[in-house]
Amino acid sequence: MPVIALKTPSASYDITIASGLLKTLSQRLKRLKAGKPYRVFIVTSPEIWKLWGKRVLASFGKEQPTVLFLPAGERHKRLRTLESLAEQMAEAGADRDALLVAFGGGVIGDLTGFLAAIYMRGVPYVQVPTTLLAQVDSSVGGKTGSNLAAGKNLIGSFHHPLAVLADTDVLATLPKAELRAGLQESIKAGVIYDAKLFSYLERNADAVLAGDVKALTHVVAASVRVKADVVSKDERENGLRMILNYGHTLGHAIEAATNYKQLLHGEAVGWGSIAATGLGWMRGMVSEKEAEKIIALILRYGPLRPFRARADKLVALTGSDKKNRSGSLSFVLPKKIGVVEIVRDVTKDEMLAAAEWMMALMKSESSLKTKTKTVKKKAR
Repeated sequence: MPVIALKTPSASYDITIASGLLKTLSQRLKRLKAGKPYRVFIVTSPEIWKLWGKRVLASFGKEQPTVLFLPAGERHKRLRTLESLAEQMAEAGADRDALLVAFGGGVIGDLTGFLAAIYMRGVPYVQVPTTLLAQVDSSVGGKTGSNLAAGKNLIGSFHHPLAVLADTDVLATLPKAELRAGLQESIKAGVIYDAKLFSYLERNADAVLAGDVKALTHVVAASVRVKADVVSKDERENGLRMILNYGHTLGHAIEAATNYKQLLHGEAVGWGSIAATGLGWMRGMVSEKEAEKIIALILRYGPLRPFRARADKLVALTGSDKKNRSGSLSFVLPKKIGVVEIVRDVTKDEMLAAAEWMMALMKSESSLKTKTKTVKKKAR
């Protein structure tokens, strides 16, 4: 049972990765509260609850939790949803002894964490992620938030959970597309920080994609270690933590341009990672061989579904990205597998060239090499 400790100046907690955690959820919550009074409120979606609700409730016995439902999908990650959840808690008599449990994917985790941060000016919560993407990335690190019409995650807070409980059993019911999308975040972890994880994903692709429990547990644990180590060194994203945004700058723009309807988050990150890798390569930061390996692994864990959007619109949408500082866009670009650099002088022409190249790759499935001359000419 991998247990990974995350320690920051404001919080310390464990991320537990194992089979069968849902069966012991109530006992684990009781230990976390250490004799203090609490009342459990679970935030989940109807789809997840239908699959796993009975197992969760069975762990509580007579003292049943209050269950709040949130519709699935990124389009519901808005302040109106947050207000609705808060109203339901208030109507159910929730006070400062409330303990929230985020039981779902990234949207549920982000909104529940934000709700915990602001309800009664702050109540504790626990992350119980049910998607691979949430287990390897979004449930860890204390980032919470909601989308605005202007952009993704533009409002939120840093509010760490008491613990993260990642039950690998729930991955068995995850649709294949969700599994593959989540693995794009693990590839990201390998590219930015852990060359050994990247190599493991290369060597064990068949087992990982087949849902082999041992292989998936290894990938989840390794990915979480990357996130925990980075967050421990830079809790508030003042420097190092920004490397976790590799693939997300253009990935978020892709999601916004397609109204969050055409792609899963991990798929958008995959395309964004391809664009970032291409941009790093055409700048001469990463070798062609390394760039080819990165893109090959991203595509190996696909297929990444194509999407419909204009390259110039994608570039324009990066202007509202939350990673911008003083009007300057920060871009995470690879130097080699396991090492990236935060670059703050990327021009719109460079971004447009990278976006156009990415979309050409999407349409033609051409290799990196065949697009070399075109990309470099546009970059100039």
